[in-house]
Amino acid sequence: MAADSRRHVLDGVKALDFTQFVAGPTVTKLMAEMGAEVIKVELAPDGDRSRGVPYIKNDRSGYFVQQNRGKLSLCLDARQPEGKQILRGLIPKVDVLVENFAPGVIARMGFNYEEVRKLNPKIIMCSVSTFGQTGPLAQDPGYDFVGQAYAGVTALSGEEGGPPYPPMLAIGDVSTGVHGLAAVACALFYRDRTGEGQFIDVSLLDSYFHYHDWSVQTVSASGGAQKATRSGQHYPSLCPAGMFRGRDTWIFIFAWLDHHWVKFCEIMGRPELGHDPRFIDNPTRIKNRPEVIKVIEEWLARTPSDAAAVEMLRAARIPSAPVLTVEQAMAHPHMIERRTVRTIHDRLMGDLQVPGFPLRFSGFPQELELEAPLLGEHNGRVLTDYLGYGPAEIERLTRAGVLHSKPK
Repeated sequence: MAADSRRHVLDGVKALDFTQFVAGPTVTKLMAEMGAEVIKVELAPDGDRSRGVPYIKNDRSGYFVQQNRGKLSLCLDARQPEGKQILRGLIPKVDVLVENFAPGVIARMGFNYEEVRKLNPKIIMCSVSTFGQTGPLAQDPGYDFVGQAYAGVTALSGEEGGPPYPPMLAIGDVSTGVHGLAAVACALFYRDRTGEGQFIDVSLLDSYFHYHDWSVQTVSASGGAQKATRSGQHYPSLCPAGMFRGRDTWIFIFAWLDHHWVKFCEIMGRPELGHDPRFIDNPTRIKNRPEVIKVIEEWLARTPSDAAAVEMLRAARIPSAPVLTVEQAMAHPHMIERRTVRTIHDRLMGDLQVPGFPLRFSGFPQELELEAPLLGEHNGRVLTDYLGYGPAEIERLTRAGVLHSKPK
């Protein structure tokens, strides 16, 4: 296939998708955004349970739409022999299988890696779970915040001595999905060179723990003398580096590098502080953090507006940012120009904004126009195109309850 005739970088790749909610669907959502053909297997009778997650409009879930655009929906009863036969027939036809059931569930369905590999030795199977496929916690149920809590991440959020505050967004789920996508892409590359398939075990806990940039090595290297604890609004090992109260809102400022600090002091009209022994380098500023915070917040209070303060910091190239609400972020010109927030059209919900595709490819500068499927919408197409079933056989399977579909 000529490069200029491809839809995107994964055009021609086919995936079987046994996922729901966020972590697993993120793997296949990104694959679909890159041109892969993704068959979303939804278990009868109701399919992906995220179809009922708010916000609901015209009996359609925006949550589901966001996670499943560009996928083909095959809804079947996998408990029936003919349902299993359909799945067994599809496995040799695809390159990738992704699932995020609890460990052991896909095996009880008859599709663990050992069985799948017999049907398709070159297949890449990616299992996404909270704790991974092995270990003492493997069989425990879990969600994003559960993995986050076990990873020592939640413990670092909030004020010192106070309760932890987990972030109200799916950092772990989405990043686990991205880790899964990276592993699948690497496994596809390896298969192209060797012809060998692969099993991939991706977990929320592993992904979350991987985000520790400072804490783990510090605790280990210090022999436990230095602890990783909640430090509230300010980064524990850098100063100034954190969230400062402005006139009307909060502003993140990271001026901990010495040259940034000197420039910042000039901006604040206090150039002498850039060479004050109390603030001469990062270690001394950490020791005198309360005084640093006081100086900065007094300057912010004197500044005509928070926007003016942010612009002064930007002009000086000091890393900083206003703390925007979700609505403000959605309306920000930078986000709109880069399509970080994107307006899509759904046939039932109409126009709505969703997070845009986060990867940029020079050969494919335009996003694909994708649509989220109705439940079982592509039963006939999948069975015809992949397995050669005729209309009469598809109708028989529908009447027998093997295949299911709903108009919304």
